[in-house]
Amino acid sequence: MSQSILEFDRTFYSYPCTSRVAIHDLSLKIPAGKRCGLIGQNGCGKTTLFLLANGLYQPQQGIIRWEGEPFQNPEHQLVASTVEEDISYGLYNLGLPESEIAQQVKKAIEQFNLSELAREPIHNLSLGQKKRVSIADIMVLKPKLLLLDEPTAYLDPRHTKQLIGLLQQIHAAGTTILLASHDLDFIYRWADWVFVMDCGKLILEGTPEAVFAQRDVLEQLQLGVPLAIELIDQIKDLIDKNPNSKLPAFEELQQQILQTRRLL
Repeated sequence: MSQSILEFDRTFYSYPCTSRVAIHDLSLKIPAGKRCGLIGQNGCGKTTLFLLANGLYQPQQGIIRWEGEPFQNPEHQLVASTVEEDISYGLYNLGLPESEIAQQVKKAIEQFNLSELAREPIHNLSLGQKKRVSIADIMVLKPKLLLLDEPTAYLDPRHTKQLIGLLQQIHAAGTTILLASHDLDFIYRWADWVFVMDCGKLILEGTPEAVFAQRDVLEQLQLGVPLAIELIDQIKDLIDKNPNSKLPAFEELQQQILQTRRLL
């Protein structure tokens, strides 16, 4: 695995007025330059990990390191009245000259296909458009790491495809991405490295192939596996049950798999 950009070193976090530990002795390294997927059931600690990574919460024990040093980083949200103003917000906070801000905002609007929305009030945007603006807000600051918590949630297929295209551009430009999602099929196709969390702990990590090969562990966590893995396993089962026969024709194999899925 490559050098880590962000590291959790034996970190703990509990919310006030509760005895439940949200993050429990978590040690995790996000490899630089990778597309990282984070999966786990609701309540496993994913969102708390993101809040700690953003510097909004501080670990009660342990330490978080950015490129080897303790760090804190602000959260970026939609805070202005129009798309254009919102994208410029973080740049103004950096104290950049007006001319450079205007140039960077124009570049971000073009890159994220927001030209028709530049002067549109934020509250008029669709959910998919708001997510694009949120990512533009952050990427105009040229961060080394982008954290995304369920970015495809509630998006239709068209907006999901657009978002995936943006993520490809962002990663190709050199940004490390950590993305939490319940969509195992998406994580399997998209991620270079996968983390699995449960009860505030890291349970598994590795390449998608290595992680999703641990089917017994994933099923114990009630996560299941991606459809592609499930279909491959079903084909193997069909072959194992008929070791002396040839592989069925595609149509027959398809029907057998579909019939098997109806029984799941």
